[in-house]
Amino acid sequence: MSLYELRGSRQKHPYLSGNFAPLHETCSETPCSYVGSIPEALFGGEYIRNGGNPVSNNDLGRDAHWFDGDGMLAGVIFKKNEKEGYITPHFVNQYILTDVYLSTVAHPSLKTPILPSITTLVNPISTLVYIIFRIFRALFLVFISHLLGSQVAIKRISVANTSIIYHDGRALATCESGPPIRIQLPGLETVGWYDGRLAQGEPKIANDAGTGDNPAPFGGSGVLSFLREFTTGHPKVDPDTGEMILFHCTFIPPYVHYSIIPSTRKPSHDMSPPRRLLNSPIPGMSGAKMMHDFGVSKTHTIIMDLPLSLNPFNLLKNQPVVSYDPSKPARFGIFPRQDTSQARWFETTACCIFHTANAWDTLDAQGDVTAVNLLACRLTSASLVFSAGNIAAPQAMDSTYKDERKPISFFATYDYDEVLTDLPVSNRTDLDLESERKPLLPKTSSNCRATLNPDDEEQCRLYYYTFSLTTPTPTITRQYALSAIPFEFPTLNPAREMGDARFIYGCSTSTSSFGAALGRATKIDVLVKMDVHALIREGGKRSPRSVTGCVDNRTITEIAESSDLDDAIKCFKMPEGWYAQEARFVPRNLGSLDSDEDDGFLLFYAFDEGQLDEEGECAGTAASELWIMDASDFQSVLAKVRLPQRVPYGLHGSWFSEEMIRDQREVEEVRKVPDSSDGEGFWRTVNRMMVKVAG
Repeated sequence: MSLYELRGSRQKHPYLSGNFAPLHETCSETPCSYVGSIPEALFGGEYIRNGGNPVSNNDLGRDAHWFDGDGMLAGVIFKKNEKEGYITPHFVNQYILTDVYLSTVAHPSLKTPILPSITTLVNPISTLVYIIFRIFRALFLVFISHLLGSQVAIKRISVANTSIIYHDGRALATCESGPPIRIQLPGLETVGWYDGRLAQGEPKIANDAGTGDNPAPFGGSGVLSFLREFTTGHPKVDPDTGEMILFHCTFIPPYVHYSIIPSTRKPSHDMSPPRRLLNSPIPGMSGAKMMHDFGVSKTHTIIMDLPLSLNPFNLLKNQPVVSYDPSKPARFGIFPRQDTSQARWFETTACCIFHTANAWDTLDAQGDVTAVNLLACRLTSASLVFSAGNIAAPQAMDSTYKDERKPISFFATYDYDEVLTDLPVSNRTDLDLESERKPLLPKTSSNCRATLNPDDEEQCRLYYYTFSLTTPTPTITRQYALSAIPFEFPTLNPAREMGDARFIYGCSTSTSSFGAALGRATKIDVLVKMDVHALIREGGKRSPRSVTGCVDNRTITEIAESSDLDDAIKCFKMPEGWYAQEARFVPRNLGSLDSDEDDGFLLFYAFDEGQLDEEGECAGTAASELWIMDASDFQSVLAKVRLPQRVPYGLHGSWFSEEMIRDQREVEEVRKVPDSSDGEGFWRTVNRMMVKVAG
């Protein structure tokens, strides 16, 4: 029985309702209207965002998690009219045609998704019998997909719903449970799985530099090779060398493997031919982990061994598949980019990190690397994993910090917590775009404002780490928060990645607390710009307390009320009732280091919840917008593109320039949805009956 059923059938799951609700309509390139002025730097490019969108959703009483769901891409193409000299945005959204998606649509009798929900695996009230049943049901459906009569064989279980990146002529959608899958731009057609050499659907020619050194694909060979090809949702692409760096998590020792895929079109400066590194084991991992992201500088890689485990073998010990143990340390493994055998492990207080913002080297006068620095969105518990599934986090076995107040989490309620209604709304724009909105948040007095304490038990803040490479034993010389405000989904100028970037942008909220109440979901109504150079300099003067210290203890309201044009932190508050998704920085001059670092734009989807009905649901006419914001002054909204439909709150996106789209690799064929009218036959009938039995 799901938590939903225990709480009563009338309450809707927060991640299956409102603008979190799945959207099954897809559309090809559709012209959009807009107001304002679209920057010329965007002409010919495309912004795309990925996210989970469950196609099998008949039973709303099932367990559900924000990170579940079949991958769906939503993009806006800025098409140029060469003859007339004007721009027309076009919206397109498509499901990613993974094996799981194709098998699901081929079997409409399926009432629940093929794969078990993350909520099922982490829910404290899930019984061992129920978890094992859901896992064996998935294995059974995968097995019968390979039998006679099946239209689609499930060879990989990834739903590819996390992010989308560009590397070496390929747009790649990613997810932890499989390899990347190639997408064709700008129409978002699915090409096929990418194995580190070629993607399915590409011409079978050996034209990739470096393949002779190691011709094996992700995962290598053997019975368990499919586990070793599970790839991080956040591969890193070096802006200078074009290399793609990534890792692969498994449930068996050595737990993490590591790969580097060179660029054949932008070869490394110091390697000829470029060296391809595949499936290199990383020694020293303490166990199977839920590791979503990592850090990469120009010379070193940072792997995070945090006390958040993900191990199906825990079921053999009657323990949850996903568990967090704050009594164990957080460990960071740092090694030269091309040599995992030299990993040095740094230990500190337990935490969770799902996203890193940037990593860079510190050099001495001779140019030798003396330290590696990391900016990461650090959480002090694993409540994110549970609250994103609308379940209560289990009580911690131990805690580093003691506090009698209600814990807070970045993933949180907006309905029952205190809110700050006196936060100034950023509306500096030449556009007359505002209209009356129905207030969605309860009114509170300004004297009800609560300040964020630097030592609150639950935090989600931008943290700064320095790992010394010159001390006899691994030593973290600096580790503290740059600001006390919540901070997640970071982005920066892509030309400054892996270097000493000055500006980091991210998402936050105006609520005074982030209580992870059941039956509610998080929404982002504040964007943040941080001058990390200034904050790090200030931290160097005052030396904040290690681990629990913070450079800037102001609230979002105090920051927004600041009149200092040189303030190290700036906030952009969405208009009343509007909520944003992750923003992506797009430089005015792509790849240029000559212009100002913040000379560019932030692109993000926005949704007006005034479109929700009395029951909190979206009408069929509900629509989202793509906002284009000036990243330099961090106030001006330059243009708003009205989309033909809404874009559900999702995860990560990227910008693809006109040059990237033009320079894509050749494709021979793309994936297609199976034709359900393609006859029945005896084995087809038997196969469908077996699927129907599975439910």
